[in-house]
Amino acid sequence: MSKGILYTVSAPSGAGKTSLVQALVESNPEVCVSVSHTTRPMRPGEHNGVNYHFVSHEQFASMLEQSAFLEHAEVFGNLYGTSQHWVEDTLTSGMDVILEIDWQGAEQVRKLMPDTVSLFILPPSLPALQQRLTGRGQDDPAVIERRMNEAINEISHYIEADYLIINDDFTVALAQFQALITSQHLRQPVQSDRHRALLSELLSEQAL
Repeated sequence: MSKGILYTVSAPSGAGKTSLVQALVESNPEVCVSVSHTTRPMRPGEHNGVNYHFVSHEQFASMLEQSAFLEHAEVFGNLYGTSQHWVEDTLTSGMDVILEIDWQGAEQVRKLMPDTVSLFILPPSLPALQQRLTGRGQDDPAVIERRMNEAINEISHYIEADYLIINDDFTVALAQFQALITSQHLRQPVQSDRHRALLSELLSEQAL
């Protein structure tokens, strides 16, 4: 069985990253998204173990001491981390894994796993980004202002990614995301590994 491909997907808050990832995973049974651990409070409609593994600061610190995270970062005063054991086991099973993480986490992952494919998602404009953040109705104006300020810094790191998608039209952005996944599986090394038996047969003397 071929090993799965690891992707990091980064974006400023409000760019539509989570919606795109969810839509992609729902239409592709061979791709799953990693459920990160976080110390931030659970939001309305979220479920533990589905959206995140919600843990205390003490629990997070304990996992750090055990080197349990492939990557970890602090965002808006909250801690986030990805289980290294889970990612490695899932990739070995043949499933592709998507990590929804910020640029700091993506940088850590690239250092440990250089074959990782990195994607950055951008909004079509800053006014559109602000409108999306305001439309959530989950944060007060001070939090939205802080997120907008942070977005400028986040956006500047798009240059570090392998691929870039502008999420203006959701349908178009999703199609581009799917094209990226498909293209990775058509790379010669991946196809050669997946179709070793066929290639051996095609190159055998009996086939001549």
